[in-house]
Amino acid sequence: MTRAFKISEEIEIPENIQVNIENLKVKISGPKGSLQRDFSHARNIYIRRIDGKILIETYFPRKREKAMVGTIKGHIKNMIKGVTEGFRYKLKIVYSHFPINIKVHGKTILIENFIGEKVARKARILGDVKIKVEGDDVIVEGIDIEAVSQTAANIENATKIKGKDTRVFLDGIYIYSRE
Repeated sequence: MTRAFKISEEIEIPENIQVNIENLKVKISGPKGSLQRDFSHARNIYIRRIDGKILIETYFPRKREKAMVGTIKGHIKNMIKGVTEGFRYKLKIVYSHFPINIKVHGKTILIENFIGEKVARKARILGDVKIKVEGDDVIVEGIDIEAVSQTAANIENATKIKGKDTRVFLDGIYIYSRE
């Protein structure tokens, strides 16, 4: 059984993006802001910038290193997309009897009057994520895909109903769009 000598992946750097790579720390700046990520946990992986491209490579790879090269490529592509376009998740507020109220209070979201509960449920906001409530829609926006998606998931999980039939009790806040 023979293995490939080297595996490498390339990512084109758009014109309006600045990339700084030191060891395995990648910093990407663009029109919407800047993101930084540390890949120093990846052993036998090398990240370099050559002629307007980011090169991710490994020598004598095993299965784990092959997977890591693809994962790092995906993370860097998401960072580039985040600083150029940003990410937006849309959630829908669904209720049958008790109208749900949402308030942003610092780094937490308060979900009030959920199925008639007296105490507000809370969801944590991560990073530099901005939240807008427009009617029955909650819009979660930011440049870091992990912070945006986890904040949306926190909101959705805060309204999970336990101990009741979920086919009957459909109240909650649900993700319906990712952009």
